[in-house]
Amino acid sequence: MNTHGEGHGGAAQETAEPALNGVSASADGFVLSPVQAPTAAGEDGKLSFQILDESGEAVTEYTTAHEKDLHLIAVRTDGTGFQHVHPELDTSTGTWSVPWTWDEAGTYRVYADFTPAGEGAEGITLTRAVEVAGDFTPVETEAQITDEVDGYTVSLNGDLTAGTSSELTISVERDGEPVTTLEPYLGAFGHLVALREGDLAYLHVHAEGDEPQAGDTAGPEIGFAAEAPTADRYLLYLDFQVDGQVHTAEFVIDAKHGDGSQTDDSHTDGH
Repeated sequence: MNTHGEGHGGAAQETAEPALNGVSASADGFVLSPVQAPTAAGEDGKLSFQILDESGEAVTEYTTAHEKDLHLIAVRTDGTGFQHVHPELDTSTGTWSVPWTWDEAGTYRVYADFTPAGEGAEGITLTRAVEVAGDFTPVETEAQITDEVDGYTVSLNGDLTAGTSSELTISVERDGEPVTTLEPYLGAFGHLVALREGDLAYLHVHAEGDEPQAGDTAGPEIGFAAEAPTADRYLLYLDFQVDGQVHTAEFVIDAKHGDGSQTDDSHTDGH
């Protein structure tokens, strides 16, 4: 069962990096149109775009993946301001849209994650940059394997190693007690988005275990496997649901080299 962040490369190697998902506005014959959105922080408006095919026509048919035809993800280039939402499609024009407000100024990457219609079609992630006017100070990342969000303590265990699939386990607690009431969200008990710092390329990530059924619960642990193409710093965002409410925990982890050594100081100190 795949989560967002699945790339299309084969086995990753540090000397021969595979093709990565989410680094271009076009891939596999599809193009993400320019993104229309508010141009300043705090301005209410709408974010909209189209997915175009090779002939330049707007795509109106998709394959449902993770219970949606398209997933929209936005994040500022310093890794802050992460949002994961699901716009609506106007089938008459092929335009996706969702109400939108930017909380902070800066340069953002907007991703459209979808699977084209057709048997055997694979997921595609296209991206464009959006400039939001205003003054801002970029946030420097620091390694972080525990996050406090909405009263929950969420911890990441495991290491990323470049060039191989790495197992990660995320545990959820509240008031010092393990949370065992995690609910299915978009076809999984947790949805993990992983981005490489710098170019914000997607990692290949997939959830472990069978797809949950309605009414199932799990916890406190959620397992994932992730493939890091290079020994770099990676930004991870976990969506999980309890009592019908979705929460997002954020982590920062440095991938080791294939020989098991750590990344260099330029990554571990956040510069």
